[in-house]
Amino acid sequence: MRFLDAWAALPMTEFLRMSVPAALLALASLVPGRPVAAFTALGIALSLPFLRPIGVPAPAMAGWTLLWLVVTWGVSFGPREAPRKRARLGGLESGTIGLLLGLALLALAVAGVARLDLAAVPTRWTSYGVLLAGLGLLHLMLRRHVARAAAAFAAMGLGLQVLTGVLRLGLASTEPAATGLPLLAAALAVGLALRIAYARESALGSGWVSDAHDLHD
Repeated sequence: MRFLDAWAALPMTEFLRMSVPAALLALASLVPGRPVAAFTALGIALSLPFLRPIGVPAPAMAGWTLLWLVVTWGVSFGPREAPRKRARLGGLESGTIGLLLGLALLALAVAGVARLDLAAVPTRWTSYGVLLAGLGLLHLMLRRHVARAAAAFAAMGLGLQVLTGVLRLGLASTEPAATGLPLLAAALAVGLALRIAYARESALGSGWVSDAHDLHD
């Protein structure tokens, strides 16, 4: 299969550059705790200058590095709520369903890319962008805290940025792709998520989505 051949031909140094952000996103999606979210966000920020996706200019990648540093700050230094007394059975059930559904959607998306029969380099970066966006969606479904949603939105935006870079190379020079739109959209989503998290934790002492029923006018 050309899809597997495209990844098998990838040099080891390039594989390591691409695997670090994805591995950190997977870790953040599967492991609870804001310290884990802060550690992974910082690791992603430090790894992005070495990623160099095709079709994405250096200023845009610098902007993504800055955005992930903002995510690191947002999940590290926000107001602290009281620890939860016990895990809820409903949260465990929804987390299991979210994990299975997220993995299924991710597998379907990557399989769709494999069927496009692109050249090796576009195949790698297209599937990589889908992977990052899928991991962001998985993070959003599993980590049900408003502050953690900032990392999920940043991951989905980064995946869209990689896909935009591939699209930019495939378009004619008279039809350039809007390179900065994914970064702008992700920055707005991250800022809104952190603002809501700060307001909820300051006023209610909880940023958990499952505690939203405690909100009253």
